[in-house]
Amino acid sequence: MHVQIYNLKQTNVGYNLGVVGVALVLAWIGIYKFTPTELMLIEPLIANHPAMNWLYNLFSVQAVSNMVGGAEIIVAIGLIVGFKKPTVAFYSGIAAAAIFVVTLSFLITTPNAWKISDGILVTNFFLVKDILFLAIAISVIERNRPQSNCKSRSGCKPKK
Repeated sequence: MHVQIYNLKQTNVGYNLGVVGVALVLAWIGIYKFTPTELMLIEPLIANHPAMNWLYNLFSVQAVSNMVGGAEIIVAIGLIVGFKKPTVAFYSGIAAAAIFVVTLSFLITTPNAWKISDGILVTNFFLVKDILFLAIAISVIERNRPQSNCKSRSGCKPKK
């Protein structure tokens, strides 16, 4: 049996491209959140989400859109900085994963998110892309998880 061993540098290409792609899309969409057009597009998503709709009781629709956009831009920057700073990558990966889990949950919380078109069940496909983005965010978390100094499989005892 022949086992192919890949060069680590070669296997990083897909990962790096994925992270840059996610960062680019997050920054782009984050910037767009500051526009009236995107504000109108996300308002019904947030208004119908039980974990987010309370934000409109405290802040204006524009302020909420700006906060979401600002968070997306910060996470995008963190993902890029994470290429040199693994701790930043780890926490940015967690934040990105949270963004994509919330975005995917809009498929459940938004009325009429699913419909039948030409006999096929379809949805707002701009949300579905976040399945792939979530996978990349999880890869960032896994790759940059802080390593413990403990080598034992049964756990480490605290130092006295």
